[in-house]
Amino acid sequence: MADGDRSCHDFRVSSEQQIDVFEYRDYRVFLQDTYEYRKKSEYGFSYRAFAKRAGLKGPNYLKLVTDGERNLTSEMAGRFAEALGLVGEAASYFCDLVLFNQASSASDRERSYRRLQGYRRYRAAFRLDAAHAAYHAEWYIPAIRELCACQGFVEDPKWIARALRPSITARQAAQALVVLEQLGLLVRDSVGHLVQHEPLVTTGDNQPLGHHIATFHRAMLARAGDALDTVAREEREVAALTLSLNGAQFLDFKQRLYELRQELLQAAAAGASPPDRVVQINFQMFPLSLVSEPSGHKGNQK
Repeated sequence: MADGDRSCHDFRVSSEQQIDVFEYRDYRVFLQDTYEYRKKSEYGFSYRAFAKRAGLKGPNYLKLVTDGERNLTSEMAGRFAEALGLVGEAASYFCDLVLFNQASSASDRERSYRRLQGYRRYRAAFRLDAAHAAYHAEWYIPAIRELCACQGFVEDPKWIARALRPSITARQAAQALVVLEQLGLLVRDSVGHLVQHEPLVTTGDNQPLGHHIATFHRAMLARAGDALDTVAREEREVAALTLSLNGAQFLDFKQRLYELRQELLQAAAAGASPPDRVVQINFQMFPLSLVSEPSGHKGNQK
């Protein structure tokens, strides 16, 4: 008899979870890994058996969720947790993880993330998350990392605080140095001086905690707005283009912006003389209209 035809009574949930939900920040990946593990290790486990245990009408609902074709409501998340044998904090964490992954706004995602951080086992599994969050939450932390590479840098929170524009407090500067060392972005050289571990740092295109990156971009956009009023024109370059593009041009422009970013990164790293200032370069391209459909002419025929 095929697995999909077995009675739901054959389905057994292991009393000891071999896959720890607290080690996941994507509930769909957790569901996929759990399914694959139990399919191999537990007699009678199948999509159909899981559906019966969770009280689902569709035998492939679990697969639709793991494939990203269905979302889970709060009520359904609880049923999934119960069907998987998650109890106590593990069940609560799974439900909060669903809310985090499916959040439709930055504020909802940040609120859900703070709930995840409330779980001790999550903090243990992702111990650097707090440092990553701090790095992207404050505009001056990446700036201090770059300032460290400038000639004349002084490892003194008061000096650092005064060197930034706008200035920050010495306490903020000191905490920033702690975060940068925790993340390994600044390290001690052979004589104990702080130096950059690597000259270039990139977040990549697929980050599990993208809301941190969004927070960083918002902070830097705010700094750009302030610069219009606080920085002399000869010390900044702010310009904009408003264009109409077709789909192919849109993709081409995105690629060109990416290539320009890489080119500037490499050029900065290959500078012939030591840097003496830190700058921020922002790239933005976003729609100001909906995508229009080709216009037809049938209605104009006479």
